[in-house]
Amino acid sequence: MRRLRRRRILSGRRHRSDLPGADPAAPGIRAHGRRRGSVLAVQLLVMALFAALTARMWYMQVPMAEHYHELALASHTQKLIVPALRGRILDSHGRPLVRNRTELTVTADFHTLLNQDDDGAAVLRRVAELLDQPFEKLQKRVRLCGPETGRPCWQGSPYQPIPLAEDIDPRVALQIRERKSEFPGVSAQQMAVREYPNGDLAAQMLGYLQPITQEEFEAREELRAEFSGVDRVGRDGLEAVYDDRLRGDSGSRVLAVSSRGDVRGTVRATPPEPGMHLVTTIDTEVQQITEDALKSAVEKAQKQGKPTESGAAVVLDVRTGRVIAMASLPTYNPEVWNGGIDAETYEKLLSEDAGEPLISRALQGRFPPGSTFKPTTLAAAVESGAASLDGSYSCPGSIGLAGRSWQNFAGGGYGTISLRKAIVVSCNTVFYQLGNDMYHRFRKSDSKQSRRDPVSAMAHGFGYGEPTGIDLPHESGGRLPDRQWKREYWQDTREHSCKMAERGYDDVREENPSRAAYLEKLAREHCLVGDEWGASDAINRSIGQGDMLVTPLQLARAYAAIANGGTVYEPRVARAFLSADGKGVEEVEPVKAGELPMSDRTLNYIQSALTKVPKDGTAAFAFEGFPQGEVSIAGKTGTAAMQGREDSAWFASYAPADDPQYAVVAMIPQSGTGGVNAAPVVRKIYEGIYGFAPSGGGQGGDSGGSAPTEPALPGGEPPTALPSVRPDGSIAPPDDN
Repeated sequence: MRRLRRRRILSGRRHRSDLPGADPAAPGIRAHGRRRGSVLAVQLLVMALFAALTARMWYMQVPMAEHYHELALASHTQKLIVPALRGRILDSHGRPLVRNRTELTVTADFHTLLNQDDDGAAVLRRVAELLDQPFEKLQKRVRLCGPETGRPCWQGSPYQPIPLAEDIDPRVALQIRERKSEFPGVSAQQMAVREYPNGDLAAQMLGYLQPITQEEFEAREELRAEFSGVDRVGRDGLEAVYDDRLRGDSGSRVLAVSSRGDVRGTVRATPPEPGMHLVTTIDTEVQQITEDALKSAVEKAQKQGKPTESGAAVVLDVRTGRVIAMASLPTYNPEVWNGGIDAETYEKLLSEDAGEPLISRALQGRFPPGSTFKPTTLAAAVESGAASLDGSYSCPGSIGLAGRSWQNFAGGGYGTISLRKAIVVSCNTVFYQLGNDMYHRFRKSDSKQSRRDPVSAMAHGFGYGEPTGIDLPHESGGRLPDRQWKREYWQDTREHSCKMAERGYDDVREENPSRAAYLEKLAREHCLVGDEWGASDAINRSIGQGDMLVTPLQLARAYAAIANGGTVYEPRVARAFLSADGKGVEEVEPVKAGELPMSDRTLNYIQSALTKVPKDGTAAFAFEGFPQGEVSIAGKTGTAAMQGREDSAWFASYAPADDPQYAVVAMIPQSGTGGVNAAPVVRKIYEGIYGFAPSGGGQGGDSGGSAPTEPALPGGEPPTALPSVRPDGSIAPPDDN
């Protein structure tokens, strides 16, 4: 039975076509239709894809062609920065203070070395042997700088020539060029470096160049568009202040590079624009005269046993504020920066034992001005009504004020004198009394003028207590002590003073018990009442002592203002910029900073008093024999005292007194009195400017006298015209214009 059913089932499956209504041809027709539909769909899909591809290719090749062309170039090119030739720095006559010279430099191609089996080690060893330098030093110089890379390393582009050694012997360069097969990737080429034809002359004003640091590149990505790895930037002086004008505009070269880094050619090039030449107000001859006079004075003081090691002098044009000369000792030769400076030399430039020659004493040195400040006190007293130009004043050898005795210099007295004579003989006690009188007159808290300080206001008018605004970096503003300054100083130092008052000065007590007790007393007073501006402060300030500090440049500007009738200028060293082709000229105009806050009568009175100082006063001995009938000198001596140090010498002046052109200031720390040590420096400067023969008399000249010399400034005036650039690129002096 089961077998029968199975057969029927199988039979039913096998003969379904025999069922009623079945069409034997239907399955084949349907299969064929499905195949035709599939082929048609595939064809449509292929055609759609082909159309889309065609449209995409058209889009990429026509509308986007330029875009993809740039992308292709970007992935196969390298941009190199081509440094511009740096502009020269010239004196007022067009004489070079800083210029460029070319020197032979050995350079290496990074990729050529990298493509060698040993990464160029063998080549570098041969170069090291030829240059007589350690192989390890050269190997480090060709490393690319990175976060983990030590120094030295290469911070520029790997497609830029990497300097291995500078200022090499021409014979060494010749060997490298003739034996190219032994030195693949190494070449010797000329490169421009800064040259200082006058050695250390005006070094602090000129400044120096140094490479851009990796930190600067990382902090400012835009620098990569301006600098190559061999570029230098100004780090001090005029080189830093006017770096962008002197540097010019870098050019560029776009190189076609293969995927292996091989250079295939130049795609495009943009030539660099040379930097502009900077014409300064400096006169090379006057600068040399000033530095020589300063050196002689320092050496003379040292022979006398004085501990001086430094000095400063400034020569300004009183009519414009332009700097004719500015000297600072000790100095150095900026050539030490070329080719990189070693650690030993750098430490010496910063060391106190070497006198810190990087520091310009003229605009960074701060010293008490001593009696050179007395014209400011006189003007303040007269303009505030505390004194009269027609009055008479007592000049005893000492005077009791504010609970203590105040001494005249050397204890001498002059009886009853005028304010004019008080300036001429530099009577301290007259000015002590003026300072005390003004303090008590304007100190009452219930007065509407309680905060008025005539001396402080007048000193600010002269420009003390703030930078002059000269176009040089790192200028000090000096220090003008008054009520506001003292309170701020007390707030900053009170905590330390209180600690020292409690702890004491045990280290000082072992050697000097009395000094230790004095220091403890000062610390205790400062802790408790250090914010109070007292009569002693005002009395000390009246003769430029106490906490009063000025720079030689500030003092020169103040006396220039006295000389020119009351205009205070911002000093300037830059005179003009000349384009390399001579077609562009940009002058730097004088800048007025203000006017002296005094009447014409007071100003004329001070001028009259200063004229007598070199004739009958404290500078008479220094100017003995000087031809004041031809060029009269006006000035003031100053002898500044500082705790624990020798007296420092000042002389501030201007000339000719009847038609002023120059203000000259000299300052020599720890050398003695101003009339003996600083005034002779100023005399020598005037003798050089006007071509006067040094006299055998006084302190200013050489014994026995000598023949007249050619004046450094013919006619006694600086040139009014500018130098110019000749067609061949050389500089023509103003006389040839």
